[in-house]
Amino acid sequence: MIDLNPADSSLACGRAAANGTATGYLPTRHGRLDFSRRTAIMAILNVTPDSFYDGGRRLDPGKAIADGIEMAGAGADVIDIGGESTRPGARPVSAEEELERVLPVIRGLRREIRVPISIDTYKSRVARGALAQGADIVNDISALRFDPEMVGLVAAEKVPVVLMHMQGSPRTMQAAPRYDDVVREVEAFLALRIQYAVERGVERDKIIIDPGLGFGKTLEHNLALLRGLPALASLGQPLLVGASRKTFIGKILGAEPGERLEGSLAAAAAAVLAGVNIIRAHDVKETWKAVRVADAIRFGAGE
Repeated sequence: MIDLNPADSSLACGRAAANGTATGYLPTRHGRLDFSRRTAIMAILNVTPDSFYDGGRRLDPGKAIADGIEMAGAGADVIDIGGESTRPGARPVSAEEELERVLPVIRGLRREIRVPISIDTYKSRVARGALAQGADIVNDISALRFDPEMVGLVAAEKVPVVLMHMQGSPRTMQAAPRYDDVVREVEAFLALRIQYAVERGVERDKIIIDPGLGFGKTLEHNLALLRGLPALASLGQPLLVGASRKTFIGKILGAEPGERLEGSLAAAAAAVLAGVNIIRAHDVKETWKAVRVADAIRFGAGE
């Protein structure tokens, strides 16, 4: 749930529980995420022409704002706004173009909803502009590697940041990715990026980690990471997973992106039972229902 009293930030995430999952609260500027007895849902709101599933649907800011309001009403705990596609082979866009896409949507949503807003970017200039307009979280697919100014910005602004694992870059990441032990290598990478961020002033209790399903991984790599989520949860940070409608689900089902909902829900439920704290998803209403059942199995029904 979201506690809409953000003033008390003394209760924080980042402690490892006996079962290896992060516990407590993640404070943001517009409420805090409570992971103690439920899994949060991060809604994907892409304002791009070329994202693999929803590209081109929300180029009009009014449409994007309306969809974000609907997502919040359907149970999203965070709205994650992206202005540059990071699908395999996607072309980079300039910071100027990215800002033109995301800032009107952030401004509009901030007036209408009270849940935290995340900016999905690896550019410090875009993150700075988004935070100034009311965003709360920086979701960086590069884990603070692509822009040397990003870590200082996050540290100075004292906002939560998502550190994601990716092999290569969006243009090259699916060119024959290889690992000796994908779970151990992703775990080691994330541990190093946590250390890097903390040594440069980022508060440990503001760091979220993401294994980066589909970012430089084969089908078997993705499945191994889903099985290995308890090892990543043992790092003690809130753990985010985004499997929604991705290619590896399509390979299992022989399905195009528009036909991958059920597979996405199965992956989300498995991730919850493996200790994940945040599920990133396109389909909020359906994911909310699947996650609530998985949470009841994991935590109890609360009756």
